[in-house]
Amino acid sequence: MTTPADELRTAADKLRQDAEAARRASPPPWAVTDERVVRCADGMIVADRSGTDHPAERADLPYIAAMHPGVGAALAAWLESWTGIDLYEAGSFPEDAKHALAVARQINAQS
Repeated sequence: MTTPADELRTAADKLRQDAEAARRASPPPWAVTDERVVRCADGMIVADRSGTDHPAERADLPYIAAMHPGVGAALAAWLESWTGIDLYEAGSFPEDAKHALAVARQINAQS
């Protein structure tokens, strides 16, 4: 039987691995440029929407830039912080744990 702690741990591990791989390829911080691309710290392009003039086709650039590998590593640590807590010991599931588990389930669904 998979427990909430297992789900959180699995998601944290996956996110940490993905964030580390992204950090090696494209070190943070990431920023949106006037050319409608997201560039990382070493200048490499992370996402490119330079070929479009339609705002909807480049609306995701700020989000991509905000979700750089440092954010992924911090989210992994937050998820993992819930794994050592008996989420049922108080008789009810803490609200913050519900949010962490929802995030974990979204990450795990991408596997």
